[in-house]
Amino acid sequence: MSVLEWLSLASVCLLGAMSPGPSLAVVVRHTLSAGTPAGIKASLAHGLGVALYAVAVVSGLGLLITTSPLLYQGLQWAGAGFLAYLGIQSLRSPAQVASQEEARGESGNPLVHGFSVALFNPKIAVFFLALFSQFLDPQAGLGQRAGMVLLIGTTDASWYCLVAALMGNPRVLPRLQAARRTIDRVFGVILILLALRILLGAWLGQ
Repeated sequence: MSVLEWLSLASVCLLGAMSPGPSLAVVVRHTLSAGTPAGIKASLAHGLGVALYAVAVVSGLGLLITTSPLLYQGLQWAGAGFLAYLGIQSLRSPAQVASQEEARGESGNPLVHGFSVALFNPKIAVFFLALFSQFLDPQAGLGQRAGMVLLIGTTDASWYCLVAALMGNPRVLPRLQAARRTIDRVFGVILILLALRILLGAWLGQ
């Protein structure tokens, strides 16, 4: 691959990561609840989950995921359940958290949530299958495939780490935390609506 092709691949992956969705909601929620370190943990775990899907696609497993209706729908249902769980957690979050330790307990484990929200999203595999068909030479060696996986995981994690760092800025975070209850309510509704949309799509696809 040429330098231009690598840059193009990185740009497409960045645009995909920047699209608003449940991943952004998870990173933002952990940042507001427990600060920048929690947001960064969720971001790195999400990048790992995305990279695993990239590994699956370059190794051929991604095609199995997208061509097996039972497996694909199973992931969809699991993902919808996980998003609904996060949404309910957001709606039930307290208006104030007395300490940083309590905040971590209320928001859950950022590593688990960041990884799971990527793992239970089979549309990532579909995205990578479409993307890699444009950039991956069938004769590409292990080095190029590994480089693509690394680029994708790093780009995704870097974007969400940037979001966590900006939102966790000392000048910004206190204002956001003051409105945390409202933000949690909004994200809770969004996550539940996303879960319902996934369930409806899975049901209509049967």
